[in-house]
Amino acid sequence: MFHLRRRLLCTAAAAAAAAARGPPPIRVALTKSSGRGVFATRSIAAGEVLHSAQPVVSHPSPSVLHEVCDSCLRRKAGNGGGGGGGDTSGGIYYFCGDACREHAKGFYEVEKNADWSLFDDHCSSRGLKYPYMVKRLACMVISGAVSADCLDILQPARLHQGTLTEMEEEFELLDSTFRKVGIQEEQTTFLTKEWYINVLARIRINAFRIELIASSYEDLLSSALASASCDAAVGNAVYMLPSFYNHDCDPNTHIIWLESADARLKALRDIEEGEELRICYIDASMDVDARQKILADGFGFQCRCLRCLSGD
Repeated sequence: MFHLRRRLLCTAAAAAAAAARGPPPIRVALTKSSGRGVFATRSIAAGEVLHSAQPVVSHPSPSVLHEVCDSCLRRKAGNGGGGGGGDTSGGIYYFCGDACREHAKGFYEVEKNADWSLFDDHCSSRGLKYPYMVKRLACMVISGAVSADCLDILQPARLHQGTLTEMEEEFELLDSTFRKVGIQEEQTTFLTKEWYINVLARIRINAFRIELIASSYEDLLSSALASASCDAAVGNAVYMLPSFYNHDCDPNTHIIWLESADARLKALRDIEEGEELRICYIDASMDVDARQKILADGFGFQCRCLRCLSGD
Protein backbone atom coordinates (compact mmCIF):
# COMPACT_ATOMS: atom_id res chain seq x y z
CA MET A 1 0.00 0.00 0.00
CA PHE A 2 2.87 2.37 0.83
CA HIS A 3 4.49 1.80 -2.56
CA LEU A 4 1.17 2.32 -4.34
CA ARG A 5 0.56 5.55 -2.42
CA ARG A 6 4.05 6.79 -3.24
CA ARG A 7 3.59 5.95 -6.94
CA LEU A 8 0.26 7.78 -7.03
CA LEU A 9 1.80 10.82 -5.38
CA CYS A 10 4.68 10.78 -7.87
CA THR A 11 2.26 10.47 -10.76
CA ALA A 12 0.18 13.36 -9.47
CA ALA A 13 3.30 15.47 -8.98
CA ALA A 14 4.46 14.72 -12.52
CA ALA A 15 1.04 15.63 -13.91
CA ALA A 16 1.03 18.90 -11.94
CA ALA A 17 4.53 19.73 -13.17
CA ALA A 18 3.51 19.04 -16.77
CA ALA A 19 0.47 21.28 -16.39
CA ALA A 20 2.64 24.04 -14.94
CA ARG A 21 5.01 23.81 -17.91
CA GLY A 22 2.19 24.55 -20.33
CA PRO A 23 2.04 23.28 -23.92
CA PRO A 24 4.61 20.81 -25.33
CA PRO A 25 8.04 22.47 -25.62
CA ILE A 26 8.36 21.79 -29.34
CA ARG A 27 7.77 23.35 -32.73
CA VAL A 28 7.84 22.00 -36.27
CA ALA A 29 10.07 23.89 -38.70
CA LEU A 30 12.19 23.34 -41.80
CA THR A 31 15.71 21.99 -41.31
CA LYS A 32 18.68 22.84 -43.51
CA SER A 33 18.91 19.43 -45.15
CA SER A 34 16.17 17.06 -43.91
CA GLY A 35 12.92 18.80 -44.70
CA ARG A 36 10.68 19.31 -41.70
CA GLY A 37 11.92 18.65 -38.21
CA VAL A 38 10.93 19.11 -34.57
CA PHE A 39 12.81 21.64 -32.41
CA ALA A 40 12.90 22.42 -28.69
CA THR A 41 11.34 25.75 -27.72
CA ARG A 42 13.06 25.72 -24.32
CA SER A 43 15.66 23.70 -22.45
CA ILE A 44 14.46 20.15 -21.74
CA ALA A 45 15.73 17.89 -18.96
CA ALA A 46 16.73 14.28 -19.52
CA GLY A 47 13.80 11.99 -18.85
CA GLU A 48 11.13 14.61 -19.48
CA VAL A 49 8.09 13.46 -21.43
CA LEU A 50 7.71 16.00 -24.24
CA HIS A 51 4.26 15.11 -25.49
CA SER A 52 1.97 12.22 -26.34
CA ALA A 53 0.23 11.36 -29.60
CA GLN A 54 -2.68 9.17 -30.61
CA PRO A 55 -2.37 7.10 -33.79
CA VAL A 56 -4.20 8.23 -36.90
CA VAL A 57 -4.46 4.56 -37.86
CA SER A 58 -3.12 1.38 -36.28
CA HIS A 59 -3.42 -2.36 -36.73
CA PRO A 60 -2.30 -5.38 -34.68
CA SER A 61 0.49 -7.57 -36.02
CA PRO A 62 -1.04 -10.59 -37.82
CA SER A 63 0.88 -12.94 -35.52
CA VAL A 64 -0.86 -11.56 -32.40
CA LEU A 65 -4.18 -10.62 -33.96
CA HIS A 66 -6.28 -12.37 -31.30
CA GLU A 67 -3.94 -11.58 -28.41
CA VAL A 68 -4.16 -7.78 -28.34
CA CYS A 69 -6.92 -5.19 -28.28
CA ASP A 70 -7.85 -4.33 -31.85
CA SER A 71 -8.14 -0.69 -30.89
CA CYS A 72 -5.38 0.22 -28.41
CA LEU A 73 -3.10 -2.83 -28.99
CA ARG A 74 -2.96 -3.66 -25.28
CA ARG A 75 -2.27 -7.37 -24.76
CA LYS A 76 -4.96 -9.54 -23.19
CA ALA A 77 -4.55 -10.31 -19.52
CA GLY A 78 -2.33 -13.37 -19.31
CA ASN A 79 -0.54 -12.52 -22.58
CA GLY A 80 2.15 -10.33 -21.12
CA GLY A 81 0.05 -7.17 -20.71
CA GLY A 82 -2.05 -5.44 -18.17
CA GLY A 83 -5.73 -4.75 -18.13
CA GLY A 84 -8.65 -7.02 -17.56
CA GLY A 85 -12.15 -7.59 -18.77
CA GLY A 86 -12.73 -6.98 -22.41
CA ASP A 87 -14.51 -9.20 -24.84
CA THR A 88 -14.29 -10.73 -28.26
CA SER A 89 -16.76 -9.24 -30.71
CA GLY A 90 -18.14 -11.87 -33.03
CA GLY A 91 -15.13 -14.10 -32.37
CA ILE A 92 -12.98 -11.94 -34.65
CA TYR A 93 -12.19 -8.75 -32.78
CA TYR A 94 -11.05 -8.28 -29.19
CA PHE A 95 -11.51 -5.01 -27.30
CA CYS A 96 -10.12 -4.54 -23.82
CA GLY A 97 -12.97 -2.32 -22.64
CA ASP A 98 -15.92 -0.11 -23.48
CA ALA A 99 -13.76 2.88 -24.44
CA CYS A 100 -11.84 0.88 -27.04
CA ARG A 101 -15.02 -0.74 -28.33
CA GLU A 102 -16.54 2.72 -28.79
CA HIS A 103 -13.39 4.11 -30.42
CA ALA A 104 -13.26 1.14 -32.81
CA LYS A 105 -16.62 2.07 -34.34
CA GLY A 106 -14.60 4.18 -36.76
CA PHE A 107 -13.57 1.00 -38.58
CA TYR A 108 -15.32 -1.95 -36.96
CA GLU A 109 -18.85 -1.45 -38.31
CA VAL A 110 -17.51 -1.45 -41.88
CA GLU A 111 -14.70 -3.97 -41.49
CA LYS A 112 -16.66 -6.70 -39.72
CA ASN A 113 -19.19 -7.16 -42.56
CA ALA A 114 -16.67 -7.99 -45.29
CA ASP A 115 -14.99 -11.28 -46.14
CA TRP A 116 -11.28 -10.46 -45.99
CA SER A 117 -10.01 -14.00 -46.58
CA LEU A 118 -8.55 -13.36 -50.07
CA PHE A 119 -6.97 -10.08 -49.00
CA ASP A 120 -5.56 -11.64 -45.83
CA ASP A 121 -4.22 -14.69 -47.69
CA HIS A 122 -2.45 -12.41 -50.17
CA CYS A 123 -0.80 -10.38 -47.40
CA SER A 124 0.02 -13.43 -45.26
CA SER A 125 1.66 -15.36 -48.11
CA ARG A 126 3.93 -12.39 -48.87
CA GLY A 127 4.64 -11.33 -45.29
CA LEU A 128 2.99 -7.93 -45.79
CA LYS A 129 1.79 -5.80 -42.87
CA TYR A 130 1.11 -2.28 -44.15
CA PRO A 131 -1.79 -3.21 -46.50
CA TYR A 132 -3.77 -4.13 -43.36
CA MET A 133 -3.39 -0.51 -42.24
CA VAL A 134 -4.60 0.81 -45.61
CA LYS A 135 -7.61 -1.50 -45.38
CA ARG A 136 -8.39 -0.15 -41.93
CA LEU A 137 -7.93 3.45 -43.04
CA ALA A 138 -10.31 2.84 -45.97
CA CYS A 139 -12.92 1.51 -43.52
CA MET A 140 -12.44 4.63 -41.37
CA VAL A 141 -12.94 6.89 -44.40
CA ILE A 142 -16.09 5.02 -45.42
CA SER A 143 -17.51 5.34 -41.90
CA GLY A 144 -16.68 9.06 -41.78
CA ALA A 145 -14.12 8.80 -38.96
CA VAL A 146 -11.31 10.42 -41.00
CA SER A 147 -10.90 12.16 -44.34
CA ALA A 148 -9.43 10.39 -47.35
CA ASP A 149 -6.51 12.85 -47.47
CA CYS A 150 -5.63 12.69 -43.76
CA LEU A 151 -2.10 11.34 -44.44
CA ASP A 152 -1.25 13.57 -47.41
CA ILE A 153 0.91 15.85 -45.27
CA LEU A 154 3.33 12.99 -44.53
CA GLN A 155 6.40 12.16 -46.60
CA PRO A 156 5.92 9.21 -49.02
CA ALA A 157 8.41 6.42 -49.61
CA ARG A 158 10.10 6.01 -52.99
CA LEU A 159 8.57 3.02 -54.75
CA HIS A 160 10.13 0.56 -57.19
CA GLN A 161 8.24 -0.95 -60.12
CA GLY A 162 7.97 -4.34 -58.44
CA THR A 163 6.45 -2.72 -55.37
CA LEU A 164 3.97 -0.79 -57.52
CA THR A 165 2.86 -3.97 -59.26
CA GLU A 166 2.27 -5.67 -55.92
CA MET A 167 0.32 -2.65 -54.69
CA GLU A 168 -1.95 -2.84 -57.72
CA GLU A 169 -2.79 -6.46 -56.87
CA GLU A 170 -3.60 -5.50 -53.28
CA PHE A 171 -5.80 -2.64 -54.44
CA GLU A 172 -7.83 -4.92 -56.71
CA LEU A 173 -8.43 -7.30 -53.79
CA LEU A 174 -9.41 -4.45 -51.48
CA ASP A 175 -11.73 -2.86 -54.02
CA SER A 176 -13.43 -6.14 -54.91
CA THR A 177 -14.00 -6.94 -51.22
CA PHE A 178 -15.81 -3.66 -50.68
CA ARG A 179 -17.87 -4.15 -53.84
CA LYS A 180 -18.93 -7.65 -52.75
CA VAL A 181 -20.19 -6.42 -49.40
CA GLY A 182 -22.51 -3.96 -51.12
CA ILE A 183 -21.13 -0.64 -49.88
CA GLN A 184 -22.72 2.23 -51.80
CA GLU A 185 -20.62 3.61 -54.63
CA GLU A 186 -20.72 7.19 -53.35
CA GLN A 187 -19.01 6.03 -50.15
CA THR A 188 -16.00 4.67 -52.04
CA THR A 189 -15.38 7.38 -54.65
CA PHE A 190 -12.05 8.07 -52.93
CA LEU A 191 -10.95 4.45 -53.33
CA THR A 192 -8.86 4.54 -56.49
CA LYS A 193 -5.59 2.84 -57.37
CA GLU A 194 -3.84 6.20 -57.01
CA TRP A 195 -5.28 6.71 -53.51
CA TYR A 196 -4.20 3.23 -52.41
CA ILE A 197 -0.63 3.68 -53.67
CA ASN A 198 -0.41 7.20 -52.22
CA VAL A 199 -1.53 6.08 -48.76
CA LEU A 200 0.58 2.93 -48.70
CA ALA A 201 3.68 4.87 -49.78
CA ARG A 202 3.22 7.17 -46.78
CA ILE A 203 2.47 4.39 -44.33
CA ARG A 204 5.55 2.42 -45.45
CA ILE A 205 7.91 5.19 -44.39
CA ASN A 206 6.00 6.73 -41.46
CA ALA A 207 4.62 3.71 -39.58
CA PHE A 208 6.06 2.92 -36.16
CA ARG A 209 6.55 -0.70 -35.17
CA ILE A 210 5.18 -0.95 -31.64
CA GLU A 211 7.24 -3.57 -29.87
CA LEU A 212 6.26 -3.15 -26.24
CA ILE A 213 3.25 -1.75 -24.45
CA ALA A 214 3.75 -1.78 -20.70
CA SER A 215 1.75 -0.53 -17.73
CA SER A 216 4.60 1.59 -16.32
CA TYR A 217 8.18 2.68 -16.97
CA GLU A 218 9.32 -0.04 -14.58
CA ASP A 219 7.41 -2.71 -16.51
CA LEU A 220 8.80 -1.35 -19.77
CA LEU A 221 12.35 -1.81 -18.53
CA SER A 222 11.75 -5.24 -17.04
CA SER A 223 10.06 -6.43 -20.26
CA ALA A 224 12.86 -5.28 -22.54
CA LEU A 225 15.26 -8.14 -21.77
CA ALA A 226 12.52 -10.75 -21.96
CA SER A 227 11.46 -9.52 -25.40
CA ALA A 228 14.96 -9.19 -26.85
CA SER A 229 15.05 -12.81 -28.02
CA CYS A 230 11.63 -12.85 -29.71
CA ASP A 231 9.39 -10.82 -31.97
CA ALA A 232 7.51 -8.72 -29.44
CA ALA A 233 5.76 -6.44 -31.93
CA VAL A 234 2.11 -5.97 -31.07
CA GLY A 235 1.30 -3.86 -34.10
CA ASN A 236 2.04 -0.86 -36.28
CA ALA A 237 0.71 2.68 -36.14
CA VAL A 238 0.99 6.00 -37.97
CA TYR A 239 1.07 9.23 -35.98
CA MET A 240 1.03 12.81 -37.17
CA LEU A 241 3.48 14.80 -35.04
CA PRO A 242 5.93 11.93 -34.28
CA SER A 243 6.29 11.42 -38.04
CA PHE A 244 7.98 14.84 -38.28
CA TYR A 245 10.90 13.72 -36.09
CA ASN A 246 14.05 13.13 -38.13
CA HIS A 247 16.49 10.28 -37.60
CA ASP A 248 19.79 10.16 -35.74
CA CYS A 249 21.85 7.07 -34.87
CA ASP A 250 22.63 8.75 -31.55
CA PRO A 251 19.21 10.26 -30.79
CA ASN A 252 18.30 12.71 -28.06
CA THR A 253 14.66 11.60 -27.94
CA HIS A 254 12.93 8.23 -27.69
CA ILE A 255 9.38 7.04 -28.38
CA ILE A 256 7.72 4.69 -25.88
CA TRP A 257 4.30 3.16 -25.34
CA LEU A 258 2.65 2.86 -21.93
CA GLU A 259 -0.80 1.34 -21.44
CA SER A 260 -1.82 1.64 -25.11
CA ALA A 261 -0.80 2.57 -28.65
CA ASP A 262 -0.74 6.23 -27.61
CA ALA A 263 2.89 7.25 -28.11
CA ARG A 264 5.00 9.25 -25.69
CA LEU A 265 8.13 11.13 -26.74
CA LYS A 266 10.74 11.28 -24.00
CA ALA A 267 14.07 13.14 -23.79
CA LEU A 268 17.08 10.82 -23.50
CA ARG A 269 19.43 13.57 -22.35
CA ASP A 270 19.42 17.28 -21.55
CA ILE A 271 18.41 19.27 -24.63
CA GLU A 272 19.07 22.95 -25.30
CA GLU A 273 16.54 25.46 -26.58
CA GLY A 274 16.53 25.49 -30.39
CA GLU A 275 18.11 22.02 -30.69
CA GLU A 276 16.49 19.63 -33.12
CA LEU A 277 14.80 16.64 -31.50
CA ARG A 278 15.65 13.36 -33.22
CA ILE A 279 14.71 9.73 -32.78
CA CYS A 280 16.36 6.56 -34.11
CA TYR A 281 14.40 4.75 -36.84
CA ILE A 282 16.36 1.49 -36.59
CA ASP A 283 18.37 -0.72 -34.24
CA ALA A 284 21.16 1.65 -33.21
CA SER A 285 23.40 -1.22 -32.04
CA MET A 286 24.22 -2.25 -35.64
CA ASP A 287 27.50 -1.24 -37.25
CA VAL A 288 27.67 1.79 -39.53
CA ASP A 289 27.49 -0.16 -42.82
CA ALA A 290 24.38 -2.05 -41.74
CA ARG A 291 22.73 1.15 -40.52
CA GLN A 292 23.48 2.95 -43.77
CA LYS A 293 22.09 0.11 -45.90
CA ILE A 294 18.84 -0.21 -43.95
CA LEU A 295 18.25 3.54 -43.92
CA ALA A 296 18.98 3.84 -47.64
CA ASP A 297 16.84 0.84 -48.64
CA GLY A 298 14.00 1.38 -46.20
CA PHE A 299 13.86 5.15 -45.82
CA GLY A 300 15.59 6.49 -48.91
CA PHE A 301 18.35 8.61 -47.40
CA GLN A 302 22.02 8.44 -46.46
CA CYS A 303 22.49 9.14 -42.76
CA ARG A 304 25.04 11.87 -42.08
CA CYS A 305 24.70 12.06 -38.32
CA LEU A 306 27.86 12.57 -36.27
CA ARG A 307 27.99 8.91 -35.30
CA CYS A 308 27.90 7.75 -38.94
CA LEU A 309 30.38 10.41 -40.13
CA SER A 310 32.83 9.24 -37.45
CA GLY A 311 32.48 5.62 -38.60
CA ASP A 312 31.11 4.46 -35.24
